[in-house]
Amino acid sequence: MEIQLTAEEDQLCVLLDECTKYMRANEGLETSCRIAGGWVRDKLLGMQSNDIDVALTDMMGMTFAERFVAYCSEVKGISAKHIAKIESNPDQSKHLETARTTVLGHELDFVNLRSEEYAEHSRIPSQVFFGTPLQDALRRDITINALFYNVHSRSVEDHTGKANLRIGLIRTPLPPIETLTDDPLRVIRCIRFASRFGFELDPELRDAAKNPNIQSAIVSKISRERVGEEIDKMMQGAHPVRALKLIYELSLYGPVFHVPDSIAQKLSQAPAPSPLSVAAAATLEYFLRRSTSLPPPLFFSSINLAPLHPLLLSEVNAKPSPIPRLYLACALTPYRGILYSDTKGKLYPATDIVIRESLKLGTQHHYLDGIPTLFAAWERLSPVVSQWARGSDMEDRVKIGLVLREKTIRWLPTDVKWQVSLLFSLVQDLVSFWDVQRNTLDVDNATTQVEKYNAFVSRIEELGLPALVDAKPILDGRGVVSILDARPGPWTGQVLARVTEWQLAHPEGTKEQCQEWLKAEHAAGRIEISIDEHPSKRRQGGNSADESTKKAKR
Repeated sequence: MEIQLTAEEDQLCVLLDECTKYMRANEGLETSCRIAGGWVRDKLLGMQSNDIDVALTDMMGMTFAERFVAYCSEVKGISAKHIAKIESNPDQSKHLETARTTVLGHELDFVNLRSEEYAEHSRIPSQVFFGTPLQDALRRDITINALFYNVHSRSVEDHTGKANLRIGLIRTPLPPIETLTDDPLRVIRCIRFASRFGFELDPELRDAAKNPNIQSAIVSKISRERVGEEIDKMMQGAHPVRALKLIYELSLYGPVFHVPDSIAQKLSQAPAPSPLSVAAAATLEYFLRRSTSLPPPLFFSSINLAPLHPLLLSEVNAKPSPIPRLYLACALTPYRGILYSDTKGKLYPATDIVIRESLKLGTQHHYLDGIPTLFAAWERLSPVVSQWARGSDMEDRVKIGLVLREKTIRWLPTDVKWQVSLLFSLVQDLVSFWDVQRNTLDVDNATTQVEKYNAFVSRIEELGLPALVDAKPILDGRGVVSILDARPGPWTGQVLARVTEWQLAHPEGTKEQCQEWLKAEHAAGRIEISIDEHPSKRRQGGNSADESTKKAKR
């Protein structure tokens, strides 16, 4: 196994090697440097990586980092950033303090080689010792992450003897049951790396992942934040469907998307079968791949649905930021339509609770605020599309336009527009045609549903609605109040809704024409303003009760 270094990487290795010799000659300090883990793996796979973890023998990271930075600047005249000391944080998988600096454009983390011992009920090591390269390799999650690059000999070291990069196999350095028992989070990391690189899981590892004790430990020993972080990385990765498929195959959906009993008892119904998560995600992937001429996902290898109208994919093709959110929403399909009742009887979508409590993901990437809204959009759009029948241009423009302008459908105009909501709605509709037991799709009904959505979107395009839906209101609340010589009140929102209808019905209409229409509607009595909300009436009617009260107080 050979690594091809860039010029900067080669210079870094020279600096690390020379620094150890300088320390030995001037201070009598002995250590050696190995680049560990992900950088070695990625370089062997032909990928670039700027984050370099340097593992040290018999020396703490801060001790070496201080001398290395001084050597670079004082001896070699190479600038290095100030050293940042990262304290140990077991909850974030940082079991030892780390020293961090940047040299030659590469971020370097320094930490000592170590061995670890684990307590029975915790994934946090109970004791950490200085270790040998072999001991450090054996404590790692998988063999492809247990490789070292020795900067002195310029060679790759595989101390486990089974780093199967060439054949694409995910294995653990120790027997899987031992590695996973020490830290059950490694099960989820195995899935993430397997999906990221398209590797297979070792059969023995698969069996260990299905072990009831391991699955129970995922719930009891891992913080939900760490689970959510891994799921987030899977959704952000290149192969989220493969990740969800592995979660399903290893019977890990329940442990990964675990809902505490105290919450599960307050759900309006039990979740649907977990294979629906894979079916939904594979359906989404099918359409995304179809639009870019990539081969279909495994589930669709023998299925050929009609291509989607380009408008349905226009937003996700233009900017990929909604895609991880769409995939995580697909993963939560078993919870769609289910409600959760809190202690005060207030109802929430179950998807909200899973994101908030099971994954602790919050609003990053708009998971918490976006995913429940996507499901709400599906509940609104699905019957509209299914029952839609073509009408007159004006009738359709108003009817469809009002739906597309609803906040549920375009809840975040800067990131999610109606096209994304319609795409997700179609995916959810097609899930209903999956036979999860046989893993087959009812192609005839699925085709009919795709054609309905395509016809609906064609009508949207024909009516010029994309521009109208995104257009600013032709009149705002202040303008309406001024035109009608009134005071703001509850009536304002109702009138603005009428103005929106007029704007949709008259796409070529001007602001002046809308103002004249509004005055005429008011004069005809079709827009009412209460007397005590009308400034002129208030002036003509003398002092109001409030004004009399104020005078009495004076």
